[in-house]
Amino acid sequence: MFTYYFRLALKSLRRTPVVAALMIGAIALGVGVCITTLTVYRLMSGNPIEHRNDVLYSVTLDNWDPNQPWDDKQPELPPTDLTYRDAMALQESDIPVRHVAMRKGPFVVEGDPATGVKPFLIEARLTTKDFFPMFDVPFQYGGGWGADADRGSQRVVVLSKETNDKVFGGEDSVGRPVRLDGKDYKVIGVLAHWEVTPKFYDLNNGSFRDVEEAYVPFSVGIDDEVQSAGNINCWRAQPLNSFQDFLNSDCVWIQYWVELKDRNQAEAYQSFIDNYVREQKKLGRFERPLNNHLRHPDEWLKVNRVVERDNSVLVGLSFMFLAVCLLNMIGLLLAKFLGGAPLVGLRRALGATRKAVFQQHLIEVGVIGIAGGALGIGLAALGLLGVRRLYENYDALTHLDMTMALIALAIAIASGVLAGLYPTWRVCRVQPASYLKTQ
Repeated sequence: MFTYYFRLALKSLRRTPVVAALMIGAIALGVGVCITTLTVYRLMSGNPIEHRNDVLYSVTLDNWDPNQPWDDKQPELPPTDLTYRDAMALQESDIPVRHVAMRKGPFVVEGDPATGVKPFLIEARLTTKDFFPMFDVPFQYGGGWGADADRGSQRVVVLSKETNDKVFGGEDSVGRPVRLDGKDYKVIGVLAHWEVTPKFYDLNNGSFRDVEEAYVPFSVGIDDEVQSAGNINCWRAQPLNSFQDFLNSDCVWIQYWVELKDRNQAEAYQSFIDNYVREQKKLGRFERPLNNHLRHPDEWLKVNRVVERDNSVLVGLSFMFLAVCLLNMIGLLLAKFLGGAPLVGLRRALGATRKAVFQQHLIEVGVIGIAGGALGIGLAALGLLGVRRLYENYDALTHLDMTMALIALAIAIASGVLAGLYPTWRVCRVQPASYLKTQ
């Protein structure tokens, strides 16, 4: 019976191609707008490290201007980053299971003329050994470095998959040398493809930027005086005549994360950082009230407003637009179904039940919904392509995956059926006698 009703639906749509195209277009346009905004919102609001959310913490200390908060909109928040000397002091604690101090730095990769690879600039993450296990970074070849590299400034490097493809043609480059800023580094690992959206571990340098192209021991960047490629924030003027002056300054530019296995360990570490700040207050630093925080990644993303309220409003507006499209579709369906009322009356007179008529018309609106959903997926893909062209940093956000495609199809079918309920009910109420006189 379903196959029969499906054939009737296709014949009905072919009889009124203009009206059918308008209804399919209405659903497609509404679904396309909804899925475009919903895809961006979904990826922006996600927690890419949710499976480790309970044991990871960002560490923040409030060393900012005593007369001016870090964030005027949220004056209770401390800076997102630490100073160099505070980060190094926290490294002395043996409470965390793991801890990571990190920043961004620029390097020039010297290509091999024999392979035709020209020198190119990359952004590297200068970090400590725990970065890779703490954030579950996937490796294609090799692995990260050990404690000796953190202490002894060994010139080792972990390359991203993209950088390894560019320099070594995607081969296993572990053990091979690569020149960064005129110095030889030994490749000890190559990452597998890794996307982190949003990039929770460094919100101060672009929440939706791609992950770094190489990873170098933090201590190497200090010894070689590698300049920062990330944001540096200073609340007071200080003489910065040398790199050492910069390291000793109150400028914040180091991201700091710890892994704590349970609540007791978290409480112990909170006491440790509070006591550290109290000692620094005696030296004339940290003039603001005690305001140190440990935050899980989900809370960290929330307090830093990674997803602005405007984005939530935009999703709501897109669904309101879909509702307007459905109202237009209801009007078109009413006109179409009531225009075919004489045929329905004839079928009823020949013995068709209201249930059969209802099922037939409901399958017809379902076909409209499927067609509109398929077209809506295409429109959503075009919309996301437009977002990628307008906002380069949103590239990782704007890909339509299978999940969102299925959601689009489900929304389209549900919308079509919902819009078709009233027109279908109306046509089922027609009295056969009033139309038999005209047939």
